Amino acid sequence: MIGHTLLPNQSLKSHPSLAKSRTSKIYNSTQLMEQKSNDEKTRLKGVLDKFVGGFSQGNPPTVSMSTMDISSPYNTRHVTHVGFDATTGEFTGLPKEWHTLLKSSGITQIEQEQNPQAVINAIEFYQESSRDDAVWQKIPNKRDSSASSILKNSGGGNAITNSLRRLSKLKLSDYTKRASSSSITASPRSSIIEKSNNTSEISTSIPEEETPVVKRRQAKQPSQSTDVVSQLKEICINKDPKEIYHNMVKIGQGASGGVFIAHRQENIPVAIKQMNLDQQPKKELIINEILVMKKSQHPNIVNYLDSYLWKGDLWVVMEYMEGGSLTDVVTCNMMMEGQIAAVCQEVLQGLHHLHSKGVIHRDIKSDNILLSMKGDIKLTDFGFCAQLNENEAKRTTMVGTPYWMAPEVVTRKEYGAKVDIWSLGILAIEMIEGEPPYLNENPLRALYLIATNGTPKLQSPESLSDVFKDFLSKCLEVDPELRPSAEDMLKHPFLSLADPLRSLSPLIRAAKEIEE
Repeated sequence: MIGHTLLPNQSLKSHPSLAKSRTSKIYNSTQLMEQKSNDEKTRLKGVLDKFVGGFSQGNPPTVSMSTMDISSPYNTRHVTHVGFDATTGEFTGLPKEWHTLLKSSGITQIEQEQNPQAVINAIEFYQESSRDDAVWQKIPNKRDSSASSILKNSGGGNAITNSLRRLSKLKLSDYTKRASSSSITASPRSSIIEKSNNTSEISTSIPEEETPVVKRRQAKQPSQSTDVVSQLKEICINKDPKEIYHNMVKIGQGASGGVFIAHRQENIPVAIKQMNLDQQPKKELIINEILVMKKSQHPNIVNYLDSYLWKGDLWVVMEYMEGGSLTDVVTCNMMMEGQIAAVCQEVLQGLHHLHSKGVIHRDIKSDNILLSMKGDIKLTDFGFCAQLNENEAKRTTMVGTPYWMAPEVVTRKEYGAKVDIWSLGILAIEMIEGEPPYLNENPLRALYLIATNGTPKLQSPESLSDVFKDFLSKCLEVDPELRPSAEDMLKHPFLSLADPLRSLSPLIRAAKEIEE
């Protein structure tokens, strides 16, 4: 159940009173009061849960003085009133850090004047996402020029020229406060409300760690880290995987640990991710990924085999996709519409399976599409998946990779499984142009453009068939209520143009040759 309803975003120009004035007022005190009320309800709920829990366990509820201890400051916030002066075209009262961000964002003066509220929303979104651990922030970097050649792909069909891209790995983690295991609350969002003096003010909540605030301390609970390790012990095998898998060869090193190729029986290779749990800032994501993979066996999802917990290290064993990621293919080749249709069809089949189980992937992009040398296509990276149920049919958490995010995520509205369909549309643009829209923009400006531009424009739409353009327009429908589901998109006529998966093999081999 969502903790509160986010107010709709409005434009200064869309408001009749504000449009007539050279200045406008953006103020939202009611929302802050509602947030405070929600916090009080959450604390009360915790007390009642403990009271009822005591009876259910056969123990009378007791009140200890330790539950009334005064703790140190916790998650304190203060309200800063940020204004926009239409006369000077500048924000007023902007925190120094925000001013620095805006100055280097690439958001033009005209864009700031056209939609100052969207600018502030983008900064808030960016700031919240940037507070996550650096492990989850992989800033885009240009590829080595030695791997930047574009191969010519012979064959019929509509040849589409790919530009080279910088890879984006910026991941935004969940910063919503969870009142309970089934309650998700998004941080308050600025909104525009008319004031009598027609001045322009943006009311927003900014972290202020220096301000002491008294908070009642509840009874100590086991740390989340301890809880995650306990869960891992239940689902993992307590044995040294090196006794089971042999010929381990390290093929990669990521922020979370190493990746190996190994063999067990019949000389069939497997991929093994090895992680030191003490070095994992987001252990709950690991649990999430394992649980999703275990229950999501499907031809278009990377097959989970086993997991081992041994001497503080977690080893996750999966099928090995020797073709690498789709990223390598889209940055090194021109793809035909039939090949793009084949990829979209396989991805949609995987998404339909996940969505039928109430799971949203939330990070669909070429980096998370793995290939075999024969052209098999499978989804991977389920750390950011969300599980929906009857009580929680929508989400408000901010996760994924910004350039592939749906507008409803960037604007912090409730969202559902259709965010994956939007990301599929951006993935299709990757296959057309070699990179997602706005990749060369500053991340903050990219967030602003996603929120304000709606459906992104193609560089050369005239080179695409009408049926392909219709497919893209359906995936990239801004209104999620009108955006089709994965099941609906599987019926789209564009997919009837899909080439056999083996047609991808030459592209995969070409990408491998460039890497080598």
